[in-house]
Amino acid sequence: MRYSLLLTALGLLATAPARAAEPVRVASPNGMIQVTVDLDSQGRPSYAVRYDRTEILRPSRLGLVLASADLTQKLKLVRADKVTAITDSYQLVTDKRSACAYKANCRVVHFAGPAGGPQLDVEFQVSNDGVALRYVVAGTSQDIQHITAEKTTFSLPAGTKGWLHPHAKAGTGWAKTQPSYEEYYQQEVAAGTVSPLGEGWSFPALFQANGHWLLLTEANMGRDYCGSHLAHQSPGGEYGIAFAQAPEGTTPTASVLPEGRLPWRSPWRVLVVGNTLAPVVESTLTTDLSAPATTAALPTAAGRASWSWVLLGDKNTTYDVQRRFIDYAATMGWEYCLVDALWDTQIGYDKMAELAAYARGKNVRLLVWYNSNGHWNEAPQTPINKLFDAASRRAEFTRLRQMGIAGVKIDFFGGDGQSFMNYYQDLLTDAATAGLLVSFHGTTIPRGWNRTYPNLVSMEAVRGFEFLTFDQANTDQEPTHCATLPFTRNAVGPMDFTPVAFSEINGKQRRTSNAFELALSVVFQSGIQHYAETDEGMARQPAYVQDFLKKLPPRWADVRLLDGFPGQYAVLARQAPGGAWYVAGINATDQPKTIRLDLGKLGLKAGALITDGDTNRSFSTREVAGGTTSITLPARGGFVVQPQ
Repeated sequence: MRYSLLLTALGLLATAPARAAEPVRVASPNGMIQVTVDLDSQGRPSYAVRYDRTEILRPSRLGLVLASADLTQKLKLVRADKVTAITDSYQLVTDKRSACAYKANCRVVHFAGPAGGPQLDVEFQVSNDGVALRYVVAGTSQDIQHITAEKTTFSLPAGTKGWLHPHAKAGTGWAKTQPSYEEYYQQEVAAGTVSPLGEGWSFPALFQANGHWLLLTEANMGRDYCGSHLAHQSPGGEYGIAFAQAPEGTTPTASVLPEGRLPWRSPWRVLVVGNTLAPVVESTLTTDLSAPATTAALPTAAGRASWSWVLLGDKNTTYDVQRRFIDYAATMGWEYCLVDALWDTQIGYDKMAELAAYARGKNVRLLVWYNSNGHWNEAPQTPINKLFDAASRRAEFTRLRQMGIAGVKIDFFGGDGQSFMNYYQDLLTDAATAGLLVSFHGTTIPRGWNRTYPNLVSMEAVRGFEFLTFDQANTDQEPTHCATLPFTRNAVGPMDFTPVAFSEINGKQRRTSNAFELALSVVFQSGIQHYAETDEGMARQPAYVQDFLKKLPPRWADVRLLDGFPGQYAVLARQAPGGAWYVAGINATDQPKTIRLDLGKLGLKAGALITDGDTNRSFSTREVAGGTTSITLPARGGFVVQPQ
């Protein structure tokens, strides 16, 4: 009897999933962030994250479900490779830091699935500012593999709070243009709360867990995956991955869910981690983890742009008004002027070529607007139906370049399906071949593409300034919204919010002061910063305010978070390429707030402070010396410090 029981037990052990004798571990180079990978008795892999001795993520699931195999359970841990050091350095023109350096410890954990089927490797890269993981599916099959679900989760400790962006239902919103990442971030949401729109929460997602900060996003989006977000249901604060929704394909039959041939790699799941908010704002993990540019990629040119549409509307996309805005850009020393929708009918191609020649004589370059195509939504603005077909797109881009146009703003995309991920990259590739810069609006979030495609200067993916012109509810939300974005959306890549307006908005009461608006020129980062203010409105401002916006660098070398809290206030320093630091801050609260700055730490010996005047529509200025300076901001006020 005992012999029979022993044989039965040995048989069960032989068929049970293998489990590592000890969990697999990998730490950051400085040892502060530790990742532990384990396998339970059911063969289900998991990982957990600690910062020093503080739990940031409880054991969270790993795995993929393919049409041909379930790689989430009944797995065996075959081996874990030795830890290897990863180093990388590269240059960026359109992001928060120009000279980027990346160091991480890498470890690949190999799991075996069903015999003869695809195998699952999980690659971890742990840097001093966060954790990245991705899947590698290996195997001998030559068939196209279909991923039906990703089972990665992020299990947050009890008491965690989030700053979360509700993900929109596909095909909703104005002209059925959602999802375009244009909702307001919900403030200090208890982990596990369901989204008000029923589709979960968008990346990037910010959490405060056990006194530490965690930003979740994804990076290195290739051509064989779809964009994803956090799932609607997150029981107990365990957030899963949701794929793009069924309508989010470029055609009714185009791919939405991931598919591709083996070997196959997923995008990186990125967790920026820190015991303060500084790593969240300062990290470049999104581009660190993305593919380098190819030699054929177009070197880009960052800059600043005038733009008539946001305050003057469609009817002013005319030859005379746009010539005026070219003059405006030239007067301000800005590099670009953006000509928005309807230019093809209200100006025409021949007259646009004339405008481009006129702009070149003023040392200004033109950007022009396009509808991404239109058949996936009902947006009527033109030019339309020019870019989706490859032959038409390439002919159009060639024509633009021959006209002397510098770049395109492409709007109204239809979602995050795999076919759209391909369409974005087709646009960037063909634009680079034609020598054109690209800005995406009505778009998905940055996922490191501005490293892979240097002609990508910015992406919207934010409820930007244009919404303030739509109704009073949006203007009421502006202060809190702006004080949230440096810690969320703008933390993962260039953001085309189109800030800075001193003029009143027709029929609306703007809640922010003019100094708050001025500060956004530094607080927000975009490869090309499009300013909302008109030429006439700018002319009414003090000379020292105009001078500040004339001398503001066209790109930044570095960034530091000096102080702030999401939704309440933000104080950032950005370094000009020559080494001088600009400082700016905003107070989003209804009460005055005193900010203490140690300018000496930035090497600033003297600067010009511009802040609120006697009213919220006036300015004041004074000199400040290096060392500690106190600035009291009124409710919804702001400031900038210009180096001397």
